[in-house]
Amino acid sequence: MAIELTDELIELERKAWAAQREALAGPYSAEAWLPWREATEQVQAGITAHAEATGQNRYEVEAEVKRIARHPGPEA
Repeated sequence: MAIELTDELIELERKAWAAQREALAGPYSAEAWLPWREATEQVQAGITAHAEATGQNRYEVEAEVKRIARHPGPEA
């Protein structure tokens, strides 16, 4: 069965990924990493809610979100 995703989940993961890259670009501070931490919390909550609502495996949903957001192919 194919994993069904929303564009919102993929966009949340892309924003979290971008926030992590931005945090890594400068010196470490808790404040610099806060946007990434908050973004990843939103991603995880969204993945969990989506998996529960659609009856899909939560870990498979997460893996597919990350795959599409981080390594978009011609279909993305």
